[in-house]
Amino acid sequence: MKSFPIVILGGGVVAGYAAKEFVAQSGKKGELAIVTAENALPYERPPLSKGFLAGKEEASDIQISDGAFYRKHGIAVFRNCPVRKVDFRRRRLQSASGKVIGFEQLLIATGSSVRRLKVPGTNRSEVFYLRQMKDSQAIRAQIKRGKRAVVIGSGFIGMEVASVLASHGVRTTMVFPDDRVWKRLFTPPVSTFFERQFAGHGITFMKSDKVVALTHKNHGCQIVLASGNQVPTDFVVAGIGVTPTVELFHRTPLDTDGGIKVNKFLETSVPGVWAAGDIANYPDQIFHRRMRVEHWDNAVEQGRVAMRNMMGQLQPFIHVPYFFSDVFDLSYEFWGDANGHDQVVYRGNMNQKQLSVWWLKKQILCAALIMNRPEEERAVAPRWILRRPRLDPKALQNARNLKSLDTTFGRQD
Repeated sequence: MKSFPIVILGGGVVAGYAAKEFVAQSGKKGELAIVTAENALPYERPPLSKGFLAGKEEASDIQISDGAFYRKHGIAVFRNCPVRKVDFRRRRLQSASGKVIGFEQLLIATGSSVRRLKVPGTNRSEVFYLRQMKDSQAIRAQIKRGKRAVVIGSGFIGMEVASVLASHGVRTTMVFPDDRVWKRLFTPPVSTFFERQFAGHGITFMKSDKVVALTHKNHGCQIVLASGNQVPTDFVVAGIGVTPTVELFHRTPLDTDGGIKVNKFLETSVPGVWAAGDIANYPDQIFHRRMRVEHWDNAVEQGRVAMRNMMGQLQPFIHVPYFFSDVFDLSYEFWGDANGHDQVVYRGNMNQKQLSVWWLKKQILCAALIMNRPEEERAVAPRWILRRPRLDPKALQNARNLKSLDTTFGRQD
């Protein structure tokens, strides 16, 4: 049995950046191992629905660190090594092949699994999901063969995949149960804006509808909707959300309700066992409620903080949630958490594709979306969410620039 002072279970974004932090904190050779079910070294996930899917990047371009990095710093990477059992009492991982790996401290970073369609006909090869590099590669290959596609879902993955497909000449239809795109995040005007942009690129919307079956005849297939409509297609990409990968930890001391529960330092109820990334249900120090965030930036920062904490540099995880997205010629960023907001303020001009949206709760900024706006707006958005100054909504809407409103200027983030 091989044993290590620190083991990371999972080979995604958390692992890649935790390993870099291990090196930055002067970790010694032979003291860190990464155990992953995938065949790849840790890689960036955002390109899977952006540049990598579009064929603008290759596998080597999206690696967080190359093989030489792990060799140079003596970091063991066990690839193609799915773990079937975690023994917290004996501090061991057991792989499906029987390999046993011991640990003193464990960082759980098993991420999320895609939700799959549970209707007749959707277990066919024409149905794709997007979670790992191999998924993106399969869809990329299908783009070259298929002329028609149905994208199920209108959230982060659905919108980005649809934009890549349409940009490559694939006639794309989006099907989703809500009455507008990404209803959970966007305000009605923002949904309307993006729908117009997507329609302008030839994308068709089937709103307030859901898939009930996928049928096949005459070497073709079609999506059957609850409304009775049928949509012929060459392939389907389903982006209907993810769930935290916690099955391995059922019937263990860990609390797996809504992800793996951790404290403000990202440590679980088992001393020396930590969790980070999609799987971590943590007590947010800004919004004062438990959160689980499924975005790249969260995985990066939690991976770094968890590793520092494992190496004795104890600090709470305090970070403004963030993500970015690219669809067609539009790029936007989002900070914070809009849950519970009571007012929305808009700046800019949507007709000119310049927009910022500011969600307020009791005049305190809780979230912001910014697209093609001055750099000062990008600078103040996360700072205001973190520092919580009181804002006058009318002043926020009408100010020519935001410097005059920034009472946090000069303060440390």
